Amino acid sequence: MKINKVQKLFSIGILGIWIALSAASGWAQSPRDTPAAMQEQPTVQQQQSVYVAAAAAVEEAQATAEPPAATQAQPTAQGQQPTSAAASPANAAALESARKAAQNPIASMISIPFQENWNFGIGPSDRVQNVFNIQPVFPFSLGENWNVITRWVTPIIYQPYAVPEADGSLNQAGSYGLGDMQPQFYFSPKKSGAVSWGAGPIFLVPTASYHLLGQGKFGIGPTFVALAQPKFGTIGVLVNNIWSVAGHENRKDVNQFYLQPFLNYNLKHAWYLSLQTSGITANWETTKGRWVVPIGGGPGRVWRFGHQAVNVQTFFFGNVVHPPGTSPWTFRMAFTLLFPKPR
Repeated sequence: MKINKVQKLFSIGILGIWIALSAASGWAQSPRDTPAAMQEQPTVQQQQSVYVAAAAAVEEAQATAEPPAATQAQPTAQGQQPTSAAASPANAAALESARKAAQNPIASMISIPFQENWNFGIGPSDRVQNVFNIQPVFPFSLGENWNVITRWVTPIIYQPYAVPEADGSLNQAGSYGLGDMQPQFYFSPKKSGAVSWGAGPIFLVPTASYHLLGQGKFGIGPTFVALAQPKFGTIGVLVNNIWSVAGHENRKDVNQFYLQPFLNYNLKHAWYLSLQTSGITANWETTKGRWVVPIGGGPGRVWRFGHQAVNVQTFFFGNVVHPPGTSPWTFRMAFTLLFPKPR
């Protein structure tokens, strides 16, 4: 019993010393080491440590602490450098510039979008198709007056399907792999007025790893994008059409139209709302079930993690027109790495 009491007293003493040292070291930190918001509003644990366990140590530490961050942010006559508090306007300007470029498909900026699409309600069993798009964008300078912006869309697809069995039942199966790539090239003038635009070729490359994941044809066609960026945000349209020119003879010809109008309304703190489609498409090779017309939108925001800017988006699309058995609605998430040109 005596040993237990000694152990308890010893443990309580060690705990009290640890709390006192923690409080003293936490409150004695310089504003350069601790964010100003944490100094002005200590946590519940810090308050308990200060007012219960180590009041004397805290008073001593506060007496020797450096001035608050707000006073440090003011440069003196001797030319002191401003702290991070003065850098916030520059950070806001950088976010705004990144947001503007992220909403421009032909911006002279390297970006690497990763886009995940879930297409729900496919077939009588309500299966889900998954399309993961990797579509890096690289701009190149063509002399003094022109840029060429390359976008290489690489889809990775899970395609569900049903296999009829001998007894008449359907075996639910699926294929996963690489789809057909779509390289795109936009020639855009470096100097433009209120409307920016780009035009060039788009290709369909039969790279699918399984026949159900692609169209089996090599195609080519024109693509065009135009947009304006007034004070409220961005408004524009992207359109193209692809015709097959080579490929497997036993696969259907490709004559596919694509139209994507988009509208972004900017909000505070680098947020924005998007009203757009995931792409209105038409298959000119058929008269039944020709059109797919999705309408929707969602929020997005540009963030900065250190020196890295990223654009994060979520969308819901309802297909108001679609062929029977195809998806009636889609959920999309997108994450884009942005690499603005250094100033």
